Parts: sequence; C-alpha cells; structure tokens
Amino acid sequence: MLRSTWTTGRRGALLGASAAVVCATLTACGNTGDGYVAVGPPRPSATAARPTGSVTLVPLDGTPKSPTASGTSSRPGTTPAPTSTPDSSAPPAPPGPSSPPAAKPGGSKATSRSSAPTPAPTTAPRTPAPPTPAALTWAAPTRKAADRRWCEDVTLAFHNSGGTPVRSGTVTLGTHIIGSLGIDWATIKSTEQLPTPIAANTRENGTWTVCVDAWRVPLGMHIETRDVSVTWQ
Repeated sequence: MLRSTWTTGRRGALLGASAAVVCATLTACGNTGDGYVAVGPPRPSATAARPTGSVTLVPLDGTPKSPTASGTSSRPGTTPAPTSTPDSSAPPAPPGPSSPPAAKPGGSKATSRSSAPTPAPTTAPRTPAPPTPAALTWAAPTRKAADRRWCEDVTLAFHNSGGTPVRSGTVTLGTHIIGSLGIDWATIKSTEQLPTPIAANTRENGTWTVCVDAWRVPLGMHIETRDVSVTWQ
C-alpha cells in the first residue's frame, strides 16, 4: 500500500505532483483484476509563506543551484539583468604613444637619418712655393797646354742646383807662373764671362783660352791656372 506524504510550500506541491504521477503509473500497471490501488486527489497545500532568509532550490535531478549575490535565487523564466556597457557619451580615453607605421611588404625601410649626402670636405688650393734662387757650383779646372807656353785652355763644369736660372756672371781665373825648379813666381788674374744662361738644376761647361804676357814666361818656365772664383745673378 502506498502512502502519500505532503509537504507545504512550493516544494510540497512539486513533490505531491510527482507522487501522483507515480501512483497513476502504478495503478495502470497493477490493474490486473487482482486488487485495486486507491489514489485520492491531493490535498490542497497549506497557504504558502514567503521565505524570510536564503533559499536554495533543489531540482528533481538533485543538482543544487547557487544563490544569487542578493541572497535570493534566480527564478526560472526571468531575464538576467543586462551587464553594464561603457557609456558612449563618455569622453574617449587619451591616446597612448603612437607606434611607428609598419613597413609595407616589398617597400623600402624608412630611416630616421636624412638621406642627403654629406658634402665632401673641400681643401684649399695650395699656394706654390716661390722658386729657390740659383745655386751654382763648379769643379776644379781642367787644363790643356796651348801652342804657346804663356797660354793654355781652361775648362770649368758648372752645376746650377737652384730653382732659378743663372742669367749672367763672371769667372775670375788665377794663373800661376812656375819656374824651371817649380818655384811659383807670380799669379796673374783674368776675368771671363759665364756660359749663361744656366737653367735651374742643369749642368753647363765653359772653356776659355787663358794667356799672360810673354815676357813673364821666359824659356824653361810655364803657367798653371789653379784659382777660380765666380759671381752670378
């Protein structure tokens, strides 16, 4: 024999309805003529009272639902409150630091430096140095006897190592009169002209026939031109 159990409140109504369904099923299954199962109408539930505290609904499948934040459970069929959305009328937030634009595929990479070429340093033209003055040197005289004993041919080799040509000048030659015993009796000077012009850094030879008075060179004596002095411009 089945026994009906009544529970007040919303939970009692649900449990009562479930029991009635079970009982009706058992009656249909057990209606074989051997016995009867009497199922009476459910007794009206007592007056429902509003809960005063936190209520937890327990569904028929036994899965509990968590209460809402306000302490009351959400009811089936109710629409949840919409979530708050940003107010479109509020001023937009200030923009953050902008990032450099990304380079396009295949494009050239932008550089922060200027692509203008750096001008090459200019050098001032050098002022040519002034030419150095003429510097004339000469070797020892080369002597050659002439057909007369009081004359001889004298050759001088000149070298201008300066930067300016020798344009004019004179050569002073000192001719010695030598006796038969080698005694140097006297020195006679004569002046000759330089073989000008003598260009810068060039060499030039000059040859002169030097003679003294015949009476100064008696028989058995001869002359030797040894001394040389030069002036030039």
